Amino acid sequence: MPTKRADLEIDRKARASIPMQPVSKQDAFERLKNFNEIYFNYEAEIACIEAGRCIQCPDPAPCQLACPLGNDIPTALRLTEQGRFIEAAETFRKTSPMPEICSRVCPQERLCEGSCTHGGGNSGEPVRIGKIEKFVVEYQYAIEGIPIGDIAPDTGKRIAIVGAGPAGLAAAENLRRKGHDITVYDANPFPGGLLIYGIPAFKLSKDRVVTKVKHLEKLGVKFIPNTRIGQDIPLQKLADDFDAVFIGVGANIDAPAKLEGADLKGVYQAGEFLIRANVPRALQPAAFQEADEPLTVGKRVFVIGGGDTAMDCTRTSLRLQQAQGYKLDVTCAYRRTEAEMPGCKAERENAREEGARFEWLTAPKRFIGDEEGRLTGIEFVRMRLGEPDASGRRRPVEIADSEYIEPADTVALALGYWPDPLLGETTPALDTHDWGLITADARTGKTSVANIWAGGDVVTGPDLVTTAIRAGLHAAESIHLYLNEE
Repeated sequence: MPTKRADLEIDRKARASIPMQPVSKQDAFERLKNFNEIYFNYEAEIACIEAGRCIQCPDPAPCQLACPLGNDIPTALRLTEQGRFIEAAETFRKTSPMPEICSRVCPQERLCEGSCTHGGGNSGEPVRIGKIEKFVVEYQYAIEGIPIGDIAPDTGKRIAIVGAGPAGLAAAENLRRKGHDITVYDANPFPGGLLIYGIPAFKLSKDRVVTKVKHLEKLGVKFIPNTRIGQDIPLQKLADDFDAVFIGVGANIDAPAKLEGADLKGVYQAGEFLIRANVPRALQPAAFQEADEPLTVGKRVFVIGGGDTAMDCTRTSLRLQQAQGYKLDVTCAYRRTEAEMPGCKAERENAREEGARFEWLTAPKRFIGDEEGRLTGIEFVRMRLGEPDASGRRRPVEIADSEYIEPADTVALALGYWPDPLLGETTPALDTHDWGLITADARTGKTSVANIWAGGDVVTGPDLVTTAIRAGLHAAESIHLYLNEE
């Protein structure tokens, strides 16, 4: 059994003086030649040292409170320090069904690591919790794979999951372990949602997602791909045919750019750009498989936006230019300053290392094309920061007569995502709001239809992978209680 933190006798000052152990990564010029994950794993000895930096805060530890899944991080780090790596991995798995995913894509700087009290120590650096989590989970993979774990006897209850992204997969595993029969429907050719179709492989290896899907199949979860609920099968039919339904389709409709020239060749929405550049052709949606292959970029690329998707497009563009033999020329244009950027700081640093440039306080006004309808340039306008808007950030305001034109061959628009309104439009009894977000109880995921639940981005709008997983787990518990009461 793990040692209780309250019983530990540790020298917190000594631990606070241990320097942070960095994780090595591919050289910037080398990683431009591939789409492999850029970060390497800790060596075992180094992982133990880094875990030993944890000062084992009294309950409740700030890092655990900051984790959307409530992972028992201090215990996991204590076990890692002792070399009990599989036990540490199992500690993460007690609360997280996908630690191999979360350790790679969670913005730890804003969550567990951002709340680490060690950040105020002599080193000024938080414990690298995410990298330790990845190390122990990868160690477990190498020794025994993903453990099957316990599955309750069959209950005879059938549940449909709509959407095979993080929320849907989390709900599917939780409910299958409770003995229910689970069928997952997804519009894409392969399960995973944004884990496959949104996050580039240099941040999250597709192999890890494929392994997780195969694990769920071993548990007895059934997947039905290429099936869009609301179009191929009415949502109400699922509600009639199954004992319960969970909706976790995310919010994956690209926010449109209402600008002149947005339909020019060479102007891409981020969703299409990332799928065609990062997903094997056989797994791409049919609409993209019909497009010209492979996706190419020009000599001058601009990415519009300031979130993580913008960085994904920026770093993908650099790799495409490298593969095509061009001199690297990729610029991310953002209408505010770097201080207001919502994306991960580490991803911006990685993009800079790889050769990306940034233009702050800059926004596009129109896209310029030639006689053949192909992008040749972008008219930008300079901005200044005005009064705060509803989000609390200062509103960007155009500076009069500051327009200028930049030549461009390719632009990727990373302007955010909207929910798909189809389910609400085709299911009158399902309450929706704000362009298609499903109205659901914030804790249980219960919707306006008696046996339908929803969670993740389709309820909250675009958020984190971890919060989507949490929503799937909470809804699964509510569904299980509902089925037991029935």
